[in-house]
Amino acid sequence: METEEPVHVVQERCCGLDVQKKTVMACALVGVPGGRVRREERTFGTTVAGLRALLDWLVALGCTHSAMESTGVNWKPIYNLLEDQLTVIVATAAHRKQGPGGKTDVGDAAWIAGLLRHGLLRPSFIPDRPQRELREVTRYRRSSSEERSAAVNRRQKTLEGANSKLASVASDRTGQSARALLEHLVAGQTDPVVLAQGARGRMKEKIPALEQALAGSFGPTSASWWPANWPTWLSWMACWRRWMRRWGGA
Repeated sequence: METEEPVHVVQERCCGLDVQKKTVMACALVGVPGGRVRREERTFGTTVAGLRALLDWLVALGCTHSAMESTGVNWKPIYNLLEDQLTVIVATAAHRKQGPGGKTDVGDAAWIAGLLRHGLLRPSFIPDRPQRELREVTRYRRSSSEERSAAVNRRQKTLEGANSKLASVASDRTGQSARALLEHLVAGQTDPVVLAQGARGRMKEKIPALEQALAGSFGPTSASWWPANWPTWLSWMACWRRWMRRWGGA
């Protein structure tokens, strides 16, 4: 289908992408002699094979630029695959407010392609691949630290609810001695004298204080909840420690 195109053209061959979770609707606009434009549409999968087929299709059409919305994270795999051979623009979704008609995949892709062709899209800043990977690492490290703190606090609240004052004696609630004491507690041991004997290292100097701190009332509810979650807790903490050793931090 060819139509007249009196508007100034910035990108002669370009493509708009409407990205979904499982599919990508691509609408390519290719300039033809006489100031006209040819429009081609095709749907691709979001697997690696599907995205490579999308890249081959764009290269075969001679497209030099492509654009898509920056909603969610679905745009990232496409950007990673196309960035080496095309100029990829990731734009905000604000321009959709200007789109005529109802919202459809084909209409969205065509509207993005039209804006891109006439230079009406403002690209978002996308750092290069090494910086993007570093961002992922730092964000994951921060979220892991927050999850670790939340998990430690949840266990501490359970202990406080059982009148156990372990935190007042053990400054490191995730250290070897604290974990050893909690393991005995999870195993069903509630005698504070026996529990205090599980102290390790310098914590042995605080055995009398531990006996008083562990003289709580660890009830059946907590006793039934902790054993079920304790393996998950230990596994999670081990993963967190490996992560910290790999990327640094405490």
